[in-house]
Amino acid sequence: MGKKHVIGAALAFVLGAGVPASAEAAATARIHWGPVKSSAGHSGHAKADVWITGFSAETFTVSGTLHDRDRHRGHCAYMRARFHYTGGGTGWSRPRSTCGAKKSFRLASDGEINRVDVRVCLYQTGSRKTFRCHVDAIKPEIIANWPQ
Repeated sequence: MGKKHVIGAALAFVLGAGVPASAEAAATARIHWGPVKSSAGHSGHAKADVWITGFSAETFTVSGTLHDRDRHRGHCAYMRARFHYTGGGTGWSRPRSTCGAKKSFRLASDGEINRVDVRVCLYQTGSRKTFRCHVDAIKPEIIANWPQ
């Protein structure tokens, strides 16, 4: 008799725990935005393969891989995101860069947003300046019916 209660309680716990996890997974489902590529320089470019969460998420994230496609030794790939918050105001993420072939990144907002600008540039290590930048403005209406 005790064995049936333990199995039943364990089964109820697993089934009950699965429902919120499914709802949470749907709210944080990732959407593939695609590549964001800097303008080409004299010897290459920087590129980010970008994935985003839905705009209904409490904390919006931009993630993926950053690729350095510039053969010049002093040039690296650089990216940053600018979050436009629902309550007003904007905020920049910390910059991410790589001088290697590729590097993973994850940039997160501090709250709900209604737009994000993903900026990908080449970075000159000697002068510490960005150049050949390209910005993709991502809004909810653009991705409203995209497959996930």
